[in-house]
Amino acid sequence: MLSTMLKGKLHMASVTHAELWYDGSCAIDANLLELAGLREFEQIDIYNVNNGERFTTYIIRGEPGSGIISMNGAAARKCQVGDRVIIATYAQYSEEELAKYKPRLVYLNADNTVERSDNTIPVQAA
Repeated sequence: MLSTMLKGKLHMASVTHAELWYDGSCAIDANLLELAGLREFEQIDIYNVNNGERFTTYIIRGEPGSGIISMNGAAARKCQVGDRVIIATYAQYSEEELAKYKPRLVYLNADNTVERSDNTIPVQAA
């Protein structure tokens, strides 16, 4: 049996560009991709914290060190510059793989610099 699990995420990224007439769907700073274990052309889900929009698209590589998070093409209709988003990707893991499974979680500041990275989320208190 395979389980679909969170593979990696960029938490609270700030949208820096919204380019309606640009190829590709979401350009992400190449350094952030590497840190979160994301790949160019990988499918991602984007959750817009500002307006509640949730949509699926794919990654294109952005300039390393630029902090770019650009919503391109149709995705530009779902976000505005300055919106905070969660960008997540998932993968399927076997029971054997789950024994060593750890997601790559990257928490960002408003300027898309890294606040911290982790592989666990604290238990939510009641």
